[in-house]
Amino acid sequence: MSLFQTLRPGGKHGLSSQESRDPIGYAVAALNKVAQSDLIDRLGLRKSTEQVVFTATRNGFKTVTTASRQFQKSGKRGEPGVRVPAAPRTGVFDLTPTEDEQMLVDVVSELADEVVRPAAAGADESCSVPDDVKAAVGEVGLPLLGVPESLGGISEERSAMAGTLVAEALAKGDMGLAVATLAPGAVATAIGLWGTDAQQQTYLPAFSGDDSPAAALALNEPSVLFDVLSPRTTATRQGDSYVLNGTKSLVPLGAEAELFVVGASLDGTPVLFLVESSTPGLTVEGDPGMGVRAAGLTRLTLADVTVPADAVLGAADGSTYAECVRLSRLAWCALAVGTGQAVLDYVTPYVKEREAFGEPIAHRQSVAFMVANIAIELQAMRLLTYKAASRAAAGKDFTREVALARKLCADKGMQIGLDGVQLLGGHGFVKEHPVERWYRDLRAVGVMEGSVLV
Repeated sequence: MSLFQTLRPGGKHGLSSQESRDPIGYAVAALNKVAQSDLIDRLGLRKSTEQVVFTATRNGFKTVTTASRQFQKSGKRGEPGVRVPAAPRTGVFDLTPTEDEQMLVDVVSELADEVVRPAAAGADESCSVPDDVKAAVGEVGLPLLGVPESLGGISEERSAMAGTLVAEALAKGDMGLAVATLAPGAVATAIGLWGTDAQQQTYLPAFSGDDSPAAALALNEPSVLFDVLSPRTTATRQGDSYVLNGTKSLVPLGAEAELFVVGASLDGTPVLFLVESSTPGLTVEGDPGMGVRAAGLTRLTLADVTVPADAVLGAADGSTYAECVRLSRLAWCALAVGTGQAVLDYVTPYVKEREAFGEPIAHRQSVAFMVANIAIELQAMRLLTYKAASRAAAGKDFTREVALARKLCADKGMQIGLDGVQLLGGHGFVKEHPVERWYRDLRAVGVMEGSVLV
């Protein structure tokens, strides 16, 4: 039994396919089974059947969200919720993980190596998370990382640094699966950071159980020159309720999510709202992109979606929304660092073993310098990301630090992905090697907003 399997004794060691498979993955699996049958050849339906499989994998299925869980309202309305205290300030810029953080990183690294990496290629093709990955993540307890200990979680203090280390370790296995597995925890962390007592008592107990709900943070929008701080999705006050209208894109796990944190403009100010999937007016449509395909990206349409007044998460003056964006960008920086490290670890032995003109290509200066540049830029990305995370954990302002980290990780992350493909030559273009997938995933760092949060 591996280390991460023993971390949560008593947890489920596996989920049935009926419990775990998202609707898109289930349907595609069924279509693939039909496509493998000899009967369709005898009936002359081979071409049309394969086209259905391709279209389903590419576009997903449009579904109206349904209620799969009833969140029982509880707690004191209007009362502030539990707040995790900031990490102690040492006055020293020390990036050494604590003993607990290092143990967590070791567990997640083992999970990434043994479970996530082997499943990555298949998950990218099917745009879904395999059942064994879901079960393993549930055993580790990642959705509880940002939940206060008093509410059934594992956080005794702000976990921005721990969350950053976990995101990096998971992304070394695969960025798409990392986004999918971290998405529910992002919602739980948001409620733990900014939720009222009623919101925390209503929603967080579900995340601390064995059957943790799928959830998603929806900030992206499919508009030209999209500015995350000025969402076009609107919220209008009507009596004791708010009516939401708009479209959110690149929402992970949208087809199976039971709870969304949606960003919308209220009187010109960006605000976060808690929206349950059973709310009338919500429609989810498969929307896979070039990269991060394993996250099961979807488009969320809100048509006159009515939520109660207490669905507002955090302050309504824009400060909570802005902090959410900063923490989300920090998480994407960590994902970029992890994926960049995967590229470096893969190309280094490759260029030493691959021979051309009677010697390893690593003997060529152009190749050696390119690998060295990957290592240099990767270390810079890591240092900036860690510094921003350490300030966030200590409760300090980290606006400048996360802006610098975001800019560097977006630019150099894409360059690392491109260089990884270049170093493998023709092999970098084919799916036999994972660098082409990492290149596609790294391009998402400069585009994606929300989805994950530390």
